[in-house]
Amino acid sequence: MVDKRKGTFIVFEGIDGTGKSTQIDRLADVLRLLGHEVIETREPTEGIYGRQIRALYQNRHMVSVDEELDLFIKDRRDHIDNLIIPSLAAAKIVLCDRYYLSTAAYQGAAGCNPDEIIARHDFAPEPDLAIIIEVDPRTCITRITEKRGDLLNDFEQLESLKKVDSIFKQMDLPYIERIDGSASEEQVHQQVVRLIDRLLPHLTLSDTPEPL
Repeated sequence: MVDKRKGTFIVFEGIDGTGKSTQIDRLADVLRLLGHEVIETREPTEGIYGRQIRALYQNRHMVSVDEELDLFIKDRRDHIDNLIIPSLAAAKIVLCDRYYLSTAAYQGAAGCNPDEIIARHDFAPEPDLAIIIEVDPRTCITRITEKRGDLLNDFEQLESLKKVDSIFKQMDLPYIERIDGSASEEQVHQQVVRLIDRLLPHLTLSDTPEPL
């Protein structure tokens, strides 16, 4: 499907436990206060391929590395065709929790070539902005296990997250911006707001009151 975007496509990236979902929710609330139509979405999706990916959380070795990568790409194709491109064509702001940079980082850490993974996504619309939230992997593990009270899944093991974090740090694409996710939730939100103000200065998010 051709990318005839009228809207804005913003993705949030980073290893597990960086607070992406929280920051997406906060940004969406502010944008909606300004009267914009906002789509919040995530990958893996809840579609047929996304459900197969989620089944791997407890046993990643059910498939080969190449089969795992193929699932992510199929899930993304469906996501792009059925939600992302139609939403952008309708002039909506799309906020996505993970996109192909995460696939490059996570499957890259599993042995694939990150640059080749990105090259395979020539069908995917580039984000207008990709925000990589950076937090030390050990801190992320603590957030997952102590603050959330969750058990680590197969994608969240410390040594794997260190490799993923290293790949994220090496990425150098014009639409990537990085923020410090180790600060407080409010401080991280303000970093996000400053990036959105630069991307879309007509929105003036920094002057918008917090939602009640």
